[in-house]
Amino acid sequence: MKRALLFSAMIAGAALLAGCSDNEVGDVSLGVFTTKDIKLNVLSDPLVPGVTCHIASIEADLDFSDPSDSSISCRQTGEITPEMIAAIDKSKSGDVVFKKSKSVFFKTMKIRRVFDHDSQTLMYLSYSTKETSGSYKHSLSTVPLWGTKAYQAPAAPQAQ
Repeated sequence: MKRALLFSAMIAGAALLAGCSDNEVGDVSLGVFTTKDIKLNVLSDPLVPGVTCHIASIEADLDFSDPSDSSISCRQTGEITPEMIAAIDKSKSGDVVFKKSKSVFFKTMKIRRVFDHDSQTLMYLSYSTKETSGSYKHSLSTVPLWGTKAYQAPAAPQAQ
């Protein structure tokens, strides 16, 4: 009995703390007869602060797991310099810039930054780490470097 009460208190505390997110900028109710809301969060890329992303995801206040659906939109909102691009992970898998627990059962929503050198574009991928209905839910947004100090024009072909 004590364990069940302690577990319930921990879940309630976690739900309250989840609602106190520093980066939450909006909360849209899905109706009177549901405990699910669409949470809108803002993320400034820690290594490329000239990029701001807005993430929409559903949170279920009284459930043990939130739905895996999310969407992301990223835009250039400040200067992007060559030094910033030099500091990021340029591997094909990129770098996780944000993560948020979506379940007490190890489901996480992550935002990963991947750099496409050929098109000089930053790609931001929002995805769930747990399969839902036979699919891993994901969403993609891109920020081209064209017009920034960080843009590097492709090398001209050599004449022979």
